[in-house]
Amino acid sequence: MSLTGAVPSPQLKLDVEKAAADATVRCTGRITSSTAELLKSTVRPLIPESKRIVIDLTNVSFLDSSGLGTIVGFWVSAKKVNCKLKLANANQKIIDLFLMSNLAPIFEGRDEYLGATPD
Repeated sequence: MSLTGAVPSPQLKLDVEKAAADATVRCTGRITSSTAELLKSTVRPLIPESKRIVIDLTNVSFLDSSGLGTIVGFWVSAKKVNCKLKLANANQKIIDLFLMSNLAPIFEGRDEYLGATPD
């Protein structure tokens, strides 16, 4: 027997704070295939006009492969225009996802890398 029914879609709330050449995007909720488009439409326009973008993951409870791909896409786009992308305050599950997928090196050398403390 299959279970069919309306399941509420995960929500994502974004708060953008822009300064002269920097932008901080505070995320709250889940970054999944159903919310990644909202994140893309919010962050992508910031890339060409910013020298640095911080994506604050303090209140992100879950990140799936679509969210991971979205963040990697931001990193690629930012690098092309000499914009620094930083991830801050990720929980251990998100850090583990970057480590297991061998994508952690793209954030190497950044003190705020995924909320990890420098050695």
